[in-house]
Amino acid sequence: MSFLHVARRSTLVTASCRRLASTSGAPAAPTDASAAPKKKPAGQASIPQSSCPEGTLLKGFNYLKGQAPILAKADEDYPPWLWTILKPKEYPDDGPGGKAERVARKRERQQAIKDRNFMSTQ
Repeated sequence: MSFLHVARRSTLVTASCRRLASTSGAPAAPTDASAAPKKKPAGQASIPQSSCPEGTLLKGFNYLKGQAPILAKADEDYPPWLWTILKPKEYPDDGPGGKAERVARKRERQQAIKDRNFMSTQ
């Protein structure tokens, strides 16, 4: 049994339990006020909506034979860093010769190499 198989098992159990618990596919409404969703403070950033609603069958994620299908979770169930993973990394401007300047020079050098290679093929 591989590490990935063990790591995925808890996700699969959660997904299969959720599928069995919801027969209509819609989430159940909270019955009392304590279970109602709470508003976040104004200073706290809100989590963006994902591209698929909770309970959506995610095709292509289940690549092992004989495994239960993978279902999307609620946005709150994913870690907060997941929503910022596609944002470009920002380096603090720490003066000449700093990290931001070195990264910018490297990016310019790489682009110059790509441009030179492209022009040599024309």
